[in-house]
Amino acid sequence: MRDAEILVGYDGSTDASVALDWALEEARHSGQPVRLAYVFEWLTVASWVGPGVAPGVWPDDAARRQVEELVRKAAADAATANPSLRVTGEVYDGPPALVLQERSAEAGMLVLGSRGHGGFGGLLAGSTAISVAAHAHCPVVVVRDGAGSAPTDASTGRVAVGVDGSGPSLVALGFAAERAAQRHMPLRVLHAWTPGPGAAAGAPDERAAVEQALEPWRRTYPDLAVAVDLVPTSPAAMLIEASRDARLVVVGSRGRGGLAGMLLGSVSQQLIQHANCPVAVVRER
Repeated sequence: MRDAEILVGYDGSTDASVALDWALEEARHSGQPVRLAYVFEWLTVASWVGPGVAPGVWPDDAARRQVEELVRKAAADAATANPSLRVTGEVYDGPPALVLQERSAEAGMLVLGSRGHGGFGGLLAGSTAISVAAHAHCPVVVVRDGAGSAPTDASTGRVAVGVDGSGPSLVALGFAAERAAQRHMPLRVLHAWTPGPGAAAGAPDERAAVEQALEPWRRTYPDLAVAVDLVPTSPAAMLIEASRDARLVVVGSRGRGGLAGMLLGSVSQQLIQHANCPVAVVRER
């Protein structure tokens, strides 16, 4: 999917602009095209079917043209500032989370701000964030404006990833290794474990399992600096703490401890809400 576009949820808000900046930086490294997606759902009272709401229509052509001009200008400005990139924009109608999930089937990555206004009113403020990250067909990156004190200098940042041996976490490891190699940043691989009787004897085995998962990526990116840390705490606390000095934290959509059938684990949910840097939630297509 390296040639697939990076889809950015865009509504003109500050958080959407921060997400667009992150997506453009990713595109400068990967060469992927970028598409801005403005999704707006008008709701009207559906009196003919009883109390409730139903998707409405644009109230007037002027409102539609205003939104289209907003997206056109944002895409044009981004393209002018990044002449080597292909940047386009499009306006979609419908429920934002559902439309973005559907569009993600053809995207290489979906990038969203933590909240927005207008078409994205309330988007990623609670359940909608979990819905998009859980159901998207591609990796979802959530970018929070002013989240904590994560470094802005590429020379001091790193990519952190949580690995627990589950399938989604191994997919996340590959995604993280690729991002770290593209940006010439070190990769920090974290594994949470609970010390108990015989813990000292078990630590080498846990580390060996992580190193085995890392082996193909060390071969693929021989110049990549990698650190492996076993941390005696909960996975969520470990990754939130790691986000303090990271440029990106990567996690699988659900881990080894998740309930069967869960689309998004509790660790992913907590990171979306509390991480100090952008969070990538990766799941198998």
